Amino acid sequence: MELPMFFLAGIIVFVFLILFWLLPIPLWLSARFANVDISLVQLLFMRFRRVPPGTIVNAMVMGHKAGLPVERDMLEAHFLAGGNIDRVVRALISADKANIELDFKAATAIDLAGRDVFEAVQMSVQPRVIESPPVTAVAKDGIQLITKARVTVRASIKQLVGGAGEETVLARVGEGIVTSIGSAESHKQVMENPDSISKVVLAKGLDAGTAFEILSIDIADIDIGKNIGAALQMDQANADKNIAQAKAEERRAMAIALEQEMKAKAQEARAKVIEAEAQLPIAMAEAFKNGNLGVMDYYKMQNVQADTAMRENIVKGGDKK
Repeated sequence: MELPMFFLAGIIVFVFLILFWLLPIPLWLSARFANVDISLVQLLFMRFRRVPPGTIVNAMVMGHKAGLPVERDMLEAHFLAGGNIDRVVRALISADKANIELDFKAATAIDLAGRDVFEAVQMSVQPRVIESPPVTAVAKDGIQLITKARVTVRASIKQLVGGAGEETVLARVGEGIVTSIGSAESHKQVMENPDSISKVVLAKGLDAGTAFEILSIDIADIDIGKNIGAALQMDQANADKNIAQAKAEERRAMAIALEQEMKAKAQEARAKVIEAEAQLPIAMAEAFKNGNLGVMDYYKMQNVQADTAMRENIVKGGDKK
């Protein structure tokens, strides 16, 4: 009789251990002590559905203690959809304490959209300051200004799903700063009244379609950069000078070509004169032969040539004096 009793006791202990492992009795007891209505069978089925019972029970206890009872089925559905149950419940509690309208459906939608819903609620209660990168703009007088701004934003719960992020806000703020500085007549006006930039930028409604509400835009720093107007004028002057030099070089080349052409034509004319002079004795011989030129005509022609040469020598001698 001793062996069967020992064997029976072992079976009872084994069954008790299996049940203790399958049924999270301590978790069920903690839920019951917190007045959370959940059964052992439901906890057991959670294991089969691959839902951690501890996560569900802790979320239900936390919500119940905060006066926000949440349904078990909705928590399980959100977990199976890939959401973060703990973050959603803490966001609901924070929103309730801060009198912010946020229901479970909206919180889970924000969480599944990839945003930290608890951080969004905190940011809605306590605004955050975003520093913009240096923004470079040029006033109408050609002076470059480098500006840094601090943007105070508050999360907009209603726009978290589908709303643009911080990058879009900073890009719009930078665009507004460039427009404001570019419309200023002088950089001195901007330096004297930096708040004018904030007023112009805020009036544009830059937070439309974003997940944030812009509370203020403060100009943190303004530095003077390059004189863009003078640099552009210098570049234009250099370009004009290069164009003028190119045109002058072109005219010089054309003048040289024309001079070469005139020299070639002069040489060609000189060659024709020399050729004509070479034909003169032949023509005179033909004239003597044909009786068209007499001796007296020849002597007269020689006298004319001698007289002409004498006059040329006299003129040359006068020029030398």
